[in-house]
Amino acid sequence: MSRIHEALKKAAQERSVQLAKSGDATFVELAADSTAPVVTEAIRLSGLEVSPVVPPSPAAEDLTYLRYEDLISRCAAPKWRPDARLSVFDSGDDKQLCAERFRTLRSRLYQIAGTRPLRRVMVTSSVPAEGKTFVAANLAQSIVRQPDRKVLLIDADLRASRLHQVLGAPRFPGLSDYLRGEADEFQAVQKGSEANLCFIPGGHEVSNPSELLMNDRLKKLLELMTPLFDWIILDTPPALPVHDASMMADLCDGVLFVVRAGMTDHEMAAKATGEFHDRNLLGVVLNRVADGAGYGGYYYGYPTASDRD
Repeated sequence: MSRIHEALKKAAQERSVQLAKSGDATFVELAADSTAPVVTEAIRLSGLEVSPVVPPSPAAEDLTYLRYEDLISRCAAPKWRPDARLSVFDSGDDKQLCAERFRTLRSRLYQIAGTRPLRRVMVTSSVPAEGKTFVAANLAQSIVRQPDRKVLLIDADLRASRLHQVLGAPRFPGLSDYLRGEADEFQAVQKGSEANLCFIPGGHEVSNPSELLMNDRLKKLLELMTPLFDWIILDTPPALPVHDASMMADLCDGVLFVVRAGMTDHEMAAKATGEFHDRNLLGVVLNRVADGAGYGGYYYGYPTASDRD
């Protein structure tokens, strides 16, 4: 775990740097995995073990078998209008190297998936505004740019849903509506303009998000959708303000923890990551690193990286 703590300390040190003088950047760093080949990239994966996928419950085995083609033929297909400021895969030379960082993250996750179960990945942070939604959206877009790779992106932050804004997609019906029994799987899922990228937005605002997220319908939804997709990526609430992310970690195979350079307090980040040490913590994603910040030379300017969750 020492390398993860090193990444957190680096983020704390960056707080003293005036980002306006050196420009913003998006950078992804994960702690080194001793079982993986040495790769001269800015991303290093932790050696933490990822527990096998929990076998489906007897109730889940009774679910009607669903094919990907059946889901696509019945779900909504609205026209998405992605926010170009928040996607590193839009055209523009200033974003190309940043997009490459997400491709590298994608490759390293596939290395882990080749050795142990890893299909459901949740993305969280310690506090709001560290970039977890930005990371979740662009990671999903990097995966579906590979041939025949299917991704389901879920906005599980029912307290502050924002993924629909990044994708330019309708907000409802969505996850909260499904969990309340007001929408079925076909109504909650959207098929957008990206090939093989499906999306479940947050849905309507609710007064009891924790209770909804922990009911059996979320588990049922994940068990139904997992066989249909190569990856399911969940954008969850920050870990410190509420307990939602910690509870949802039990339903996922791995956790990516986002830290914003120059903002995240080291003690807060260390406390938040402590919630996931025994729950498949894959590593730390260091976001918005300033050029020349002294993290190792793999930093590229990206002036429009998200300030939001």
